[in-house]
Amino acid sequence: MSAMKDIYIDKVVVHMGVGESGERLVKAEDLMKRITGQKSVRTIAKRTQPAFGIRKGAPIGCKVTLRRQNAEKFVETALNILERQLAASQFDRTGNVSFGIEEHTDFPGMSYDPTIGIYGMDVNVVLERKGVRIARRSAERRKLPADQKVNQEEAIAFMRERYQVEV
Repeated sequence: MSAMKDIYIDKVVVHMGVGESGERLVKAEDLMKRITGQKSVRTIAKRTQPAFGIRKGAPIGCKVTLRRQNAEKFVETALNILERQLAASQFDRTGNVSFGIEEHTDFPGMSYDPTIGIYGMDVNVVLERKGVRIARRSAERRKLPADQKVNQEEAIAFMRERYQVEV
């Protein structure tokens, strides 16, 4: 098999939606830093939703993008929490996989603290092959060939082989 056909984890985006700014968001950011080992970036509301008391432009969550070894280590830990079980519906057409973790207390070293509460998070794993840069570079950009894109079946096979995930 060609080295250009090998699939790898490009990045892992971990998102924690709180729904409001203030003390809860600060606590969520602190938790995110303790779990991932990286400083988080605040996410802002795209629309005003009066029913939830959310204004457009207000910070309502935080996210972290992990790459390379950090990403692989985090995916390994997160899949252990889910007991290595994923549904086929969690894989999209372009070979990405998304899943949720209901409680931050499931992570090793984390315990329940009544002053913090319980936070859940979304994990998005982006799978790619080498050579994707041709579609993203600024000079001489080209269309990515269809066989260079990761599809749903290949993503499922990668997760089964690499992480022993049951789909």
